[in-house]
Order: sequence, then C-alpha cells, then structure tokens
Amino acid sequence: MTISFSRPLALSQGDPAGIGPDVTLMAWLRRRELGLPPFVFIGDPDVLATRARSLDLTVAIRETSCAQANTVFAEALPVIPISAGIAVIAGEAHVATAKGTIAAIEKAVALTLNGEALAVVTNPIAKSVLYESGFPFPGHTEFLAELATRSTGKPVTPVMMLAGPKLRTIPVTIHIPIKDVTHKLTADLIIETCRIAHADLLHRFGIAQPRLAVAGLNPHAGEGGTIGKEDETVVLPAVQFLRSAGIDAIGPLPADTMFHDDARARYDVAICMYHDQALIPAKALGFDDAVNVTLGLPFVRTSPDHGTAFGIAGKGLARESSLVAALKLAAHLGRVEESRR
Repeated sequence: MTISFSRPLALSQGDPAGIGPDVTLMAWLRRRELGLPPFVFIGDPDVLATRARSLDLTVAIRETSCAQANTVFAEALPVIPISAGIAVIAGEAHVATAKGTIAAIEKAVALTLNGEALAVVTNPIAKSVLYESGFPFPGHTEFLAELATRSTGKPVTPVMMLAGPKLRTIPVTIHIPIKDVTHKLTADLIIETCRIAHADLLHRFGIAQPRLAVAGLNPHAGEGGTIGKEDETVVLPAVQFLRSAGIDAIGPLPADTMFHDDARARYDVAICMYHDQALIPAKALGFDDAVNVTLGLPFVRTSPDHGTAFGIAGKGLARESSLVAALKLAAHLGRVEESRR
C-alpha cells in the first residue's frame, strides 16, 4: 500500500565531506524499491552532483522549494540550496563548511516548525569542525533544543534516544567526559529524562504503558554501596520518585546484565547513565538500522546512528540503511504528531 504525504521530510546535509551526500544519493535511488517518504535535501547541490559522479551514480538533482519537493521527488532529488562554502573534497573536513552545515540544520528546523516540512532528519556532523568555527553546543541534540527554544520561547530539555528493532536506549548524560558524569548526574536529571521518555513513548510511539529499565552507574549497580554510593544516593531515589508518580520504572539495574535477549523483553527502553553505556549496546545490536531520535522537542527529529565516516566518503563503501530507517521513522512519527494536532 502506498502512503501519501502532504509534506516532505527536511533532510539536512550534515558535514558535506562525510558520507551524508553518499547515503542521501543512495537512499533516493532506492526510493521506489523501499517505499521511502519524500524528502528534500537542504545543502549544496554541487556537492551532491560531484559525489554522484565520483560514485558513478546517475541522479537527477533539482533545486526547488519545500512546497514543490513532493512533486519533484519522484523524478529528481529535490534540493533547497545552501552553499558548502568551499569546493568540498570527500573525506577532507574543512572549517569553511561549518557555516553551511549549521545553516542547513537551522533551515530544516524552521521549515518543520512553520509547517512546511513534516519532520527533521539530520545527516551526521563533525563536531570538531563545528567547534573550530566557534559552535558553542556539545552536539546536534543540544543545538536543536536551542533552536526550538528560540522559536517557541519555551525552554526545552532534549533527550537522545537510540532506537533499533531490538533495543531502545537513552543516555541521561550525553556529550561530556566520563570524569564529569558523577558531577552532572542528579536525581532530578534522571527524573526529567524519564518523564520525557515516558511521554514520547506513550504519545509518539504508541506504547500504552511504557516500561523503563534504569541502569546503575557503577559496576553491579554499586554492589550495595561497596562500589560507589551514587546508585543508592542518586539513581535509586529517582526510580522511587518515578514509581510514586505512576511511571513504570525499575532500577538501578546492573548494566552488564540488562541487554541480553530475555532482559530486553522486560522493558521498552533502557535509561543509561552516560553516553557509551547507552550507545555501545544499541549499536552492537543494530548498527545498520538503529536511529537517533531526539525526544522532548516540539517537532520530530531523527538521524542515522553513525558518524561522518570521512575515511570511506566518496568510495562507494557507505551503507544507506541507517538513513533509510531514520527517514521511515521520521515519517511515521511525523504523521502521529500531525494526527495529534
């Protein structure tokens, strides 16, 4: 069955020297085979054309408006042009591209917030390149929250979730060094993260009674306080508060036993205390089809779960499967969000 879409997805270019252009071209070429929702690429059309030639791909590229993208999509890859800033060489990151990368994200968000696009999908960025340009945010997630706050005037707490067919995980602390985790991790932060996760799983993902499994911070969830006190003084009080508020949360659980098949069957999302505790199992169980979803935003945003992969950009080695999964999930969640308005 073919599903019609009144609005396209807004796909930002990411770092133009990475594999974002590669997987975008490859996904569009498989649009009919995979039944992809229409999307409009926001970025430099010259980068796409150059990358298509280097990959020996025949792709019609057409500059257009968001309003015309759905019509264009069947025969050409629709593009809202934003200059990369320099002549981009695949695999060679350059700070001069940062301005265009940031502008593409801003445009995708603006189009979605004003109702022209259904949802935001972001290709991978290189944080080091953006930092060199003066970008003040730790990553995509935090920047998207700032853009939402600027637009709506309401503070936003973003929650990063990796969603795959076998596992969903959420890190409570995200892009910070391990040495800073214990200083940033609080019961209030765990509670707020879990509340946002519960709300989005309920309303956007359609899970009637979301089950949250909360990981401990320390090995063996602290082993009764003998391997660190944080699980008893920070994590456990948060879980107890959540349960008193009617949220089905259990924990703190030893992280080393949370991710086998039988354990995963007992919850809908794993709430983890730091970045790698969440992302390692998520990527191990679904690297090619896991999707990065930002919860807590006033719009839907997804992204592939991989990085820029500069080492394989332009070499025909990239796989488009995670971008495909991100596009499909964005379309589904966008339609759910649309039905709630």
